[in-house]
Amino acid sequence: MHRNNDAYTRAVREHRRARTLRQIVAFGSLRLAAFINCAALVTACVFLLMHGAKALSWTFLFDSPKSMMTEGGIFPCLVGTFLLAAGAIIIALPLGVACAVWLNEYGRNGPVKDIIRLSVANLAGVPSIVFGLFGLAFFVTALGFKVSLLSGVLTLAVLTLPVIINTTEEALKQVPRAWRDASLALGATPSQTIGRVVLPAALPGILTGAILAVARAAGETSAVMFTAAVFYTPKLPESVMSSVMALPYHMYVLATAGTEIEKTRPMQYGTGLLLVLLVFAMNLAAILLRDRLQKKRAAV
Repeated sequence: MHRNNDAYTRAVREHRRARTLRQIVAFGSLRLAAFINCAALVTACVFLLMHGAKALSWTFLFDSPKSMMTEGGIFPCLVGTFLLAAGAIIIALPLGVACAVWLNEYGRNGPVKDIIRLSVANLAGVPSIVFGLFGLAFFVTALGFKVSLLSGVLTLAVLTLPVIINTTEEALKQVPRAWRDASLALGATPSQTIGRVVLPAALPGILTGAILAVARAAGETSAVMFTAAVFYTPKLPESVMSSVMALPYHMYVLATAGTEIEKTRPMQYGTGLLLVLLVFAMNLAAILLRDRLQKKRAAV
């Protein structure tokens, strides 16, 4: 009996050692992966900062490109990027929230709901170049919108739709079921419960998803290069049918298709740095807004 107890104790100790070793290896691998990602991000940001900070100035921000894009600024690109991202979120946000509400609150489990979830998951994994070709074939050619702000906005709206649907649905799932039951017990209709209880409680997650979608739309190149962006235009867009310049495509053009690539190098780095700063600011705003709204909800 004593020998059996000793054998059992040794087996338990060996099992614990093996489990501890596996945990050390697993967490060590995760820490290493996180360190590599952070190091790559910091290296890229420092590189852009070292080479692009010199280009940043008021003239760079508020002037148009001049002298074959070797001088001047990127103001038309800023305006075009803002219009594309804002237009995309105006279209995608209500559609995405409505789809998420149906999936989480109204839709019955079945093949229709499964097909919609599968479609959203597939859209989220589609490369942006595919969205660009889709926009070229459908919005630019089939619908006759040509290369215009409208075509780019619609293409980016389709691209950002899965992000909004997924984040909104996850935010809705975080709202306790008891809140819905309490509202219904007090005599509210299902639509009143969703509009006055569920959506306000899920607002931090919804806004976070919207800002992240805007950040992605602002940084897309492939989705706008076939649908909205042009090599150069000295004028700001006069209507939704006008073509625009965009920061990501402008940087691509300067680096690959310009006639004086070496002379435009400072503008390339300056445009890249500004784009990174804009995306970083949007993501930071999403985090701060979410935390602030969550604290308000917790206080209530």
